[in-house]
Amino acid sequence: MKYMITLYVITVGMFTYCTINLEEQVKGLESEKASYEHALNFQKEQCYFTVQDLQLKIDSLEKKIELFDFKVDFNFLDVLDAIIEVESNGNDSAYRADEDAVGCLQIRQTMVDDVNRILNKKNKTIRYSYEDRWNREKSIEMFTIACNYYNWNTVEKMSRNWNGGPRGINKPATLPYLEKVEEVLACN
Repeated sequence: MKYMITLYVITVGMFTYCTINLEEQVKGLESEKASYEHALNFQKEQCYFTVQDLQLKIDSLEKKIELFDFKVDFNFLDVLDAIIEVESNGNDSAYRADEDAVGCLQIRQTMVDDVNRILNKKNKTIRYSYEDRWNREKSIEMFTIACNYYNWNTVEKMSRNWNGGPRGINKPATLPYLEKVEEVLACN
């Protein structure tokens, strides 16, 4: 009988020990699960903000594409490069003091004002400063906005209007400029 009691006590003790040990393991696993859930929630939150940031960038780029999207019957970049060559010989630091013509496209303040007027008319928030004329990328953006808005979709319109303003195509004085651009195009 003593043997049975001892065996019973040992069995109950082992059962109690195993139960307590299993409960501790469960608590440990629940804590680990909570930690993983917290980390997962944090990652989800980070992903949400990353997705939101990317969506804002996409929206911004789509708005820019809308500004620069127009149809031409030639390679726009080739003509742009030719105009840059004629205007500044490719020099981003070119400056003509007597006209306050600045940068690779020799942009005057009146062109910056006109581009900002166009952007305002289209309810766009982007604006350019006179300093932006020194920046090749921003100069090209301004040029492209003007081409799009005024529908300068031929080599002649782009060249003569860039040289003589939005009605430059009607000015005989812009014909030599067109010839220079066409000469550069022919050499490339």
